[in-house]
Amino acid sequence: MKRLLAPLMLAAAATVPSAPVLAADAFPAARPITLIVPFPPGGPTDAMARRLAEKLREPLKQNVIVENRSGAGGNIGSEYVASAKPDGYTLLFGTSGPLAINVSLYKKQGYNPETSFAPIIRLGHLPNILVVNPSVPATNAQELIAYAKKNPDKLSYASSGNGASSHLAGILFNKMAGTQIMHIPYKGTGPALNDLLGGQVSMSFTDILTALPYIKAGKLRAIGLASAQRSEALPDLPTLSEQGLQGYDVSVFFGIVAPKGTPADVVNTLNQAFKTALSDPGIKQTLHSQGIVEAQDQTPQGLAAFITTEVPKWRELITSANVSID
Repeated sequence: MKRLLAPLMLAAAATVPSAPVLAADAFPAARPITLIVPFPPGGPTDAMARRLAEKLREPLKQNVIVENRSGAGGNIGSEYVASAKPDGYTLLFGTSGPLAINVSLYKKQGYNPETSFAPIIRLGHLPNILVVNPSVPATNAQELIAYAKKNPDKLSYASSGNGASSHLAGILFNKMAGTQIMHIPYKGTGPALNDLLGGQVSMSFTDILTALPYIKAGKLRAIGLASAQRSEALPDLPTLSEQGLQGYDVSVFFGIVAPKGTPADVVNTLNQAFKTALSDPGIKQTLHSQGIVEAQDQTPQGLAAFITTEVPKWRELITSANVSID
């Protein structure tokens, strides 16, 4: 009897419809996205990331959590993202340091900005600005250069640390202007700014957001923008390039990247979400008030191409100045 029933049972089983295969949740439905800021809380990068994270919730229909993983000039957080699963749920809010400068500056680095990431979008850049203590007898770049050449031992420039963009900006200035202004490194922008305000150092290349309140209060004098274009925050202030240092451009750029291997459709979803967030009038007003200039090319390919031009630019300067960090 069992032998007779067996074929019938098999035939019946074959006619039972199989359970439907559940499709994977469309990105990013599975869980919140983590946006890694490789710097401490409270700085301009962190503030910008948190502002954007709020606006990303609507287009992504998902929460975006900002997490600070600071250290080694942005390398610690960047290495974390480079080694994360390439599924779009872990992103890096990168800047010029980790995405262009550090690869030539640090002797040991656990990632490569050109090969370890999937570019998402270039957000824009924050112009640096050359400011001096009011005691310095110069109101423009040419007067400053002339004074520096006549008084080689009187001027010094503060930076937020060896290898920082504010340090490299001074190296480039000396190289292009033919000056020998002394570099004084500090542990962060705050201490450098305090000594600049106090007159212990003569000048500094800092971001426009940090310098603007002190310029308006008359506590610092703006000499020129260290970027290729003028800023809406100080529209009447000419660039250093306009003042004779043709091609001078030291700005901090911002870009979003994911781990290498992130699927193209996920990259596109994230790119469109960031574009939507950047188009918000409130976001635009915030960025403009902080002196941030939006990128013209906001495609993943645009960020990739920009990184490939920035890396050799900084490598040449760092190598020529023999600057390195262990």
